Amino acid sequence: MIQVGDHLPQATFRVSGPEGPIARTTDDVFKGRRVVLIGVPGAFTPSCHRNHLPGFVTHKDEILGRGIDAIAVTSVNDVFVLDAWAKASGAEGLEFLADGNADFAKAIGLEMDGTGFGLGIRSKRYSMLVEDGIVKILNVEETPSKAEASGAEALLKLL
Repeated sequence: MIQVGDHLPQATFRVSGPEGPIARTTDDVFKGRRVVLIGVPGAFTPSCHRNHLPGFVTHKDEILGRGIDAIAVTSVNDVFVLDAWAKASGAEGLEFLADGNADFAKAIGLEMDGTGFGLGIRSKRYSMLVEDGIVKILNVEETPSKAEASGAEALLKLL
């Protein structure tokens, strides 16, 4: 599992663009920037949709006001689902990074086996601060259905 002080591995995400999906690498997202990254098991899932993401939407300005360049959300969903989730959540100004094959989640050692629930391989729930590609803060939830240690309020206390 990735640790504080580690460099994020190279991975490619998909993001929604005006003419369809666009590939963005880890460097595209994190190089030269301070980014809060939120990892969630799935868009529209109850804990992600009702408990985890809303805190970051609500506290977006406060987080960005602490010298953060961007708030990004990644999930093992396709780019179209993440685009719909961003719109349905009123998450304007947050970056949604589709990790459809769980390549990034696996590369950082934060994948979760949700096959028992019919979800396949997913991402564990976490939040982290990444500065120029290096993990500075990492909060991983022990229980996937909770959004406490990785929530916006908990992260704000550490920024």
